[in-house]
Amino acid sequence: MRSVHVDLGDRSYPIYIGEGLLQEASSYFIKHGVSTKSPLMIVTDSKVAPHYLEALSANLAQGGFTVAAAAVPSGESSKSLAMLEELVTKALEAGLDRKSAIVALGGGVVGDLAGFAAASYMRGIKFIQIPTTILAHDSSVGGKVAVNHPLAKNIIGAFHQPEFVLYDLSTLKTLPPREVSSGLAEVVKHGLIWDAEFTAWCEENANRLLELDADALGYALFKGCGVKANVVSQDERESGLRAILNLGHTIGHALEAVAGYNELQHGEAISIGMIGSAKLGVRYGAPVEVYETTKRALQSCGLPVAVPAHMDTDAIMAALMHDKKFSEGTAVFVVPTSIGSVEIKPDVPLAWVREIVEELKREA
Repeated sequence: MRSVHVDLGDRSYPIYIGEGLLQEASSYFIKHGVSTKSPLMIVTDSKVAPHYLEALSANLAQGGFTVAAAAVPSGESSKSLAMLEELVTKALEAGLDRKSAIVALGGGVVGDLAGFAAASYMRGIKFIQIPTTILAHDSSVGGKVAVNHPLAKNIIGAFHQPEFVLYDLSTLKTLPPREVSSGLAEVVKHGLIWDAEFTAWCEENANRLLELDADALGYALFKGCGVKANVVSQDERESGLRAILNLGHTIGHALEAVAGYNELQHGEAISIGMIGSAKLGVRYGAPVEVYETTKRALQSCGLPVAVPAHMDTDAIMAALMHDKKFSEGTAVFVVPTSIGSVEIKPDVPLAWVREIVEELKREA
């Protein structure tokens, strides 16, 4: 087992990464002071529940916990205010109180939704992340939780740090190939923003990662979580440095919104967004090799690198202006200066963004 420490003073917490951790879940809950006197609620989705919900519930019950569960429909559409209300209703019916905890068992959608429920229920109760996707190695760390509005992704949210993250690599074995590729987008992103050597490693080991080789995957997720933890420890609430984690997300979130949160998976949209950011980087003076390396690394992981040709550019630009990173009439972008180094550009001309979206549509 590997562990990563997120250093946030009295809100610090560990990320445990290894195989078979679900079978020991109750011991981690007890270790971290989760009350056995108050009920807890596991939030999962319709795809994950058949695989892992019963085993986790049984393990926690054996450890003395009273367990309720809620399974939401799989997919981004569950990150809604309507689904949040349903979860709060189930929490009330289960008798959750201020000493209770909400447990996210699933991918990024479940983590964001369950985390926001924990942040808002009784003005905040304990929260535990148990990610079951590769993509969630990013979203489960850092405490950003949210639901979507039809016009904008993650626009209704909060910062609410988990007590700990329990990352059982065994759960990744049931992922379909497309979700594996999608998750690797955020792994590659961590290399692109922080570590050139890790970026090269990801490209060289892409086949091992796609085949879910345990050693390669364990190393990649340890490195990715380490980058995220390092950044979050320095800037918990995104007042500066943490914004670099948004590489590819400005265009990516706009593509997700235009696609109705169902055509593109999150990692696929972010992959396309990172290509757009690399093109912007070249316009700002970065070597063209930055774009070429970014594209090659993402393609090696089976990720898309072009905007679907049928998407309307005006709709993409309109969605982009609803993004949280759009401010005072200009778009804020994270752009690469070299592989492993990025900078935040607060005033990117929208004409450039439109031109790049059009370029990426022609390359589809």
